[in-house]
Amino acid sequence: MSKKNVNPVPGADSGAAMPPKKKKKKGSGLLGRIIRRFFLVLFTVVILVLAALVLVMNLVFNGPSPAARDKLTMTLIEASATKWVPALFIGEDTVAEIRESVSDSGLEEDVTDTTKVIIQANNVITGNSNEWDNYPDGVRIERRSGDTYNAHIMIVRNPAQVYMGTSTEKFSTAIPGKRITEVMAENPDVIAAINAGAFNDDGTASSYVGSTPLGLVMSNGNCVWTSGKQPGLEGFAGFNEDNILVVSKTNLSQSEAENLKIRDGCCFGPVLIVNGEVNLEAYNNKSGFNPRTAIGQRADGAVIFVCIDGRQAGSMGGTYADVIDIMQEYGAVNACNMDGGSSSVMMYRDTYGKLGAAGETVMVNNYSLLQSQPRRMPNFWMVRAAS
Repeated sequence: MSKKNVNPVPGADSGAAMPPKKKKKKGSGLLGRIIRRFFLVLFTVVILVLAALVLVMNLVFNGPSPAARDKLTMTLIEASATKWVPALFIGEDTVAEIRESVSDSGLEEDVTDTTKVIIQANNVITGNSNEWDNYPDGVRIERRSGDTYNAHIMIVRNPAQVYMGTSTEKFSTAIPGKRITEVMAENPDVIAAINAGAFNDDGTASSYVGSTPLGLVMSNGNCVWTSGKQPGLEGFAGFNEDNILVVSKTNLSQSEAENLKIRDGCCFGPVLIVNGEVNLEAYNNKSGFNPRTAIGQRADGAVIFVCIDGRQAGSMGGTYADVIDIMQEYGAVNACNMDGGSSSVMMYRDTYGKLGAAGETVMVNNYSLLQSQPRRMPNFWMVRAAS
């Protein structure tokens, strides 16, 4: 009987034990599966949330309530990042109709009558008390709440302390604007500031956004920027040489501002109150719930700054009507809307510790939760310390 030839594996000892097989680490495989499933669940949740959001928005835009449709439309188109959304659901023509369907202004005068503002030395109000007794730096800050907003009101006793600050001596798209926190840090003599006028904004985060203003900007009696009567801007606000706030329903040219002896001012709008009369066109405007900033002046000369929080869980934002109501409550005879949305910001150097630690610079309002810091801007309303 023949034997079968068995060819051993070269170098292998038939009596030697085979090396043990490496076992797979269960931990690493389990971790990989957990990570993959987490991202799968997260992706699914995001898709479901977006789908739900689209369905809800479609229901509002094309639902039974024109008022809800109009309010949502105006809320979205007032923000640079979402202005394109309403047209996806209702078309450009309907968006244009919603924007234009407001009442006539009914204003008898489009520009401030400066004789109706009388600057008083002590700003004494009714009775024997002086409202500034407990505010040695001449700045008083209060808060008001409405159904959809929280508002911060700053009253500045002396209008001569209010001026137009700029982010640079020479505006250029190559020079980014500054954040209000930077401006306050660079100017130790400034005790308060809010955002001011219009600027180029294409909805992106490029350095070009916030670098140059739109319209006319006057600072310290000089025209520091003008791009003509820019379409889309609906007003002008500025202090003249007598420290009276002049508001105009139309944008001013450089020559018009110089004729009115404007020392500091900028464009935005709409104008809210002129010579004590409400601009009904703005009041009845179907403006949405958004962050707002406005400037006004009382008959005794005190300046009123208003910042409304928006795009937050506890404060959706305010409308033009809300701002007008606040301005009237605080006695404004002239007032104008400034840039709002993610630009709305108010800061105060708390010299006497009225809000917290003495000497600390505080952010008075709460800007959008979508922001990690204030936006870059070309100009600011600023309040220098009393001499």
